[in-house]
Amino acid sequence: MNVVGYIRVSTQGQARDGYSLKYQEDEIKAYCEENNLNLIHIFRDEGISGAKLNEEALEIDRVGLQEMLAHLSSVQIDYVVVLNTSRLWRSDIVKVLIQRELKKYGCDIKSIEQPFYSIHKKDPNDFLVNGLMELLDQYQRLEIALKLTKGRNKKAKEGGYAGGRATFGYTKLKGEKELKIHNEHAEVVKRLFELKELYKKWSLSRLAEALNEEGYQTTQGKAFTKVQVKRILDRESFYQGIYTYGQVQANGKHEAII
Repeated sequence: MNVVGYIRVSTQGQARDGYSLKYQEDEIKAYCEENNLNLIHIFRDEGISGAKLNEEALEIDRVGLQEMLAHLSSVQIDYVVVLNTSRLWRSDIVKVLIQRELKKYGCDIKSIEQPFYSIHKKDPNDFLVNGLMELLDQYQRLEIALKLTKGRNKKAKEGGYAGGRATFGYTKLKGEKELKIHNEHAEVVKRLFELKELYKKWSLSRLAEALNEEGYQTTQGKAFTKVQVKRILDRESFYQGIYTYGQVQANGKHEAII
């Protein structure tokens, strides 16, 4: 039986749950060995929220998850193995989108911490237990977000970086409060906006192909996808030196790239 694994941590989630990527990976490998499952590959997303969603395009904005779904479209996989379903989703709309894709490819989920979970199972008890666990997970996420929002809003009004993973093109060194330009990645950003201006009718996929053809790579040293290209283009104002956080917009303390 062929399976793939999926692991994810967000900055907040890793600190709260202790579910590091290494821990999740080890648990998945041990589970597959114990149950005689043929583990093909483990896909990963690091520092990305389980609720991350491109609402306009109804796409889940996670590179590792996108790679996994692309893999399912070309190889017959019976199950996606996860530590628990919260690694895949933290909101109902993301849950619906992921389950829709898995059903399309005839693939189910094996959750180590929820052994009776199935996207096809209709048992009322399983539905209730899994539903309550997911609701509790959402509640904890919202509670943490509310506690952090006040301090981040204040910092954003001053044009400072309000937290989270540094935007592509920048880096945040340990002990420093402000973002610094990452010269190599900044060149990618400049080139992408140049291509966008030169070839206005090019699709996101074509722009990604152009970056790859010119030898540019992502932070992880991989080829660019349309998801990553859109993420950069959507942050044009940030690359121009404007910082936006929620409803707050201010001149950023970071140096503009374009």
